[in-house]
Amino acid sequence: MAKILVSGSIAYDRIMNFSGLFSEHLMPDKLHTINLSFHVEKMSVEFGGCAGNVAYSLALLGEQPVIIASAGSDFNDYHAHLLRSGVDPASIHVLQSRLTASAYILTDRADNQIAAFHGGAGDEGYDVPVETANRSFAIIAPGCLPDMKALPAHYRAHQVPYFFDPSQQLPALSDEALIDGITGAAALFASDYEFELIRRRLNWHEADILERTPVIVVTHGEKGSYVVTKDGSTHVPAHAVKNVVDPTGAGDAYRAGYLKGSVLELLPVQCARLGSIAASFAVEAYGTQNHRFTKEEFTARYKKTYGEGIEL
Repeated sequence: MAKILVSGSIAYDRIMNFSGLFSEHLMPDKLHTINLSFHVEKMSVEFGGCAGNVAYSLALLGEQPVIIASAGSDFNDYHAHLLRSGVDPASIHVLQSRLTASAYILTDRADNQIAAFHGGAGDEGYDVPVETANRSFAIIAPGCLPDMKALPAHYRAHQVPYFFDPSQQLPALSDEALIDGITGAAALFASDYEFELIRRRLNWHEADILERTPVIVVTHGEKGSYVVTKDGSTHVPAHAVKNVVDPTGAGDAYRAGYLKGSVLELLPVQCARLGSIAASFAVEAYGTQNHRFTKEEFTARYKKTYGEGIEL
């Protein structure tokens, strides 16, 4: 069992579902002056945040995640939830003067999402050195900007392989911070939209990114993902989910599965397959930390989807 450093946000998610389509209410000639309100049929408050989500699925996969994040005075319920889920929350800093971060997520019936995020205590940088001894891997997920800027150099200096996932923080990261995070990473994670945004911002081709990291993992939702290396691009089909309940947090579950594969020293394509299976369980439950699976259920779904056995 490996210890994996997981930095990013710890947040309470306010998840809302809109039965219509956002596109039906957006007028192309009025995008400069949007004034919309959507009536939602369902709303719940869930445990979330990228670091919490990744750690939760890693625990389901039998790993010991160490969360590098800050929470606020309202963290007690989340603390208890992590303990019940097999995640040790001792590494999380609690700031009594702030509230825990909040995400407000609105999803339409085509699984398009509009979100707003308030950082709260999560905006405060981690104020002690991150312990790297006996840590196998790290992932830098979206969260505190000072941490996202500082941790790549810290992990490189201590020779901890890290995965870089800027996603929701792309608008806030400078080009310099984005380049530094990619440089030396074991892999770059991005959705297809985020990857195109990175390319356009930096005016880079795939080859330019692969000069700085050996693997690019680009997710395409239900269409699967692509693993890109200097040897080419490989499509990894997604597991066909019959009943998608909520796509929120699927990307974080995918990253947890990929990390599990890295611990097992699997090839990048196999790691991506593990990610796809983890994501398939996540979308079958409402919220980002309500899915469950046993190792037997996970490996059976993997074999059914990819035609090969896997041992966790």
